[in-house]
Amino acid sequence: MSTQPATVTTTTPDDFDARVRFVTELAKQLHTYGTSAFRLEGAIGKVCRRLALDCDLWSNPTGMILSFRSGARNDDRGDEAALAFPERTLIVRLEPGGTDLGCLAAADGIAEEVVEGRLDAAAGYARLRALARSAPLVPKWMYALTFAPAGAAVAALLRGGWAEIAASCGIGLLIGLLWWRAQRSRNLSVAFEALAALIAAFIAVCLHVLWTPLALTSVLVSSLIVLMPGMTLTTAVTELATQHLASGSARFAGAITLLFKLAFGTAAGLAAAHLLVGEGLAAVATVPAPVWVEPLALLLAAAMFAVQFKTAWRDLPLVMGSAVLGYAVTRFVGAALGDASGVFLAALVVGSTANIYARWRNRPGALVRVPGIILSVPGSVGFRTLILVFGGNLMSGLNTAVTLLLMLAAVVGGLLFGNLLVPPRRYL
Repeated sequence: MSTQPATVTTTTPDDFDARVRFVTELAKQLHTYGTSAFRLEGAIGKVCRRLALDCDLWSNPTGMILSFRSGARNDDRGDEAALAFPERTLIVRLEPGGTDLGCLAAADGIAEEVVEGRLDAAAGYARLRALARSAPLVPKWMYALTFAPAGAAVAALLRGGWAEIAASCGIGLLIGLLWWRAQRSRNLSVAFEALAALIAAFIAVCLHVLWTPLALTSVLVSSLIVLMPGMTLTTAVTELATQHLASGSARFAGAITLLFKLAFGTAAGLAAAHLLVGEGLAAVATVPAPVWVEPLALLLAAAMFAVQFKTAWRDLPLVMGSAVLGYAVTRFVGAALGDASGVFLAALVVGSTANIYARWRNRPGALVRVPGIILSVPGSVGFRTLILVFGGNLMSGLNTAVTLLLMLAAVVGGLLFGNLLVPPRRYL
């Protein structure tokens, strides 16, 4: 915190109720905006201590349990105070949250005003509810359109040629349109990832046979990159490492299930394409795009991920700069010391930089941390692992799985050491 005001004292039952409503709404919104369990519990704990509330919070990807007691129960007013502020337990069912940096920063700003006394709890609750009802920063149609340029940019970063870049862009556009349609259909949304992977694999093989030879694995990874659960895997392992075992296990299972859906859809699409055109997945040596394409692709990828993270306009340069920083450290250190070392150092630099920014600007470090590691998280490695296993290459799949574990350990270790070097401001 930038200032250290005196802790608020709860004086009336109505005031206690207002604080409970505010903290509950804040916890719900932080969960919805993609905050992990250990950061959510830490952030809510700090807010409650400043609001004279004792709160036990248990969080998992699909809900929360909050148990409140007034801090007045710990003073010298005795049993009468305890009866005036009885314990209250709330069970909240929530959908797994996606990353929304714009709303996360806005909610954090409201919390800051309340704990500093510039806004009372009732007004803070009203502001949070208005934030929840406000129009999204990024409309769904705009989000859908980012699939195409993101796929093209990642294909270039994977050293693909012009054909791979074009194919990834075209397939990404189709998947984005399918995502937009899936938002209005419950049944389609459940099967969306598998169907998207099937379409991507089928079209990629058809282009490979009927148009020009392609590095199919790179095209598949690039066109599906937005759906890869790399950030979810990283968050899950971080939760496990911080002893949030229930949330980490559930989140890890969800990420693996998503990878299975993508891998199964890909295998089905490859099989269907093989029946139609008589060709399957084949290794092709392609000519990479010119060297000058890489920095342009990096800027494009950073911009698209900033849009997908629903970043406010004021934070767009910060988010893009963080993504560029993380990729640059991974790229150059990885080339010198190995991929795992590059990922570890990138996570360390990004994590410590995020905490420095949070303390300096009194804003969430997630604005730096999340985009900074997005191009280092190993979602595509997990996808390649399952593709190899589904294709019968068990030993290659096992080797890739070991790489996945090393990459996860490197990212999580770097973030934890970053927190050790520079303690977080309020966990966010």
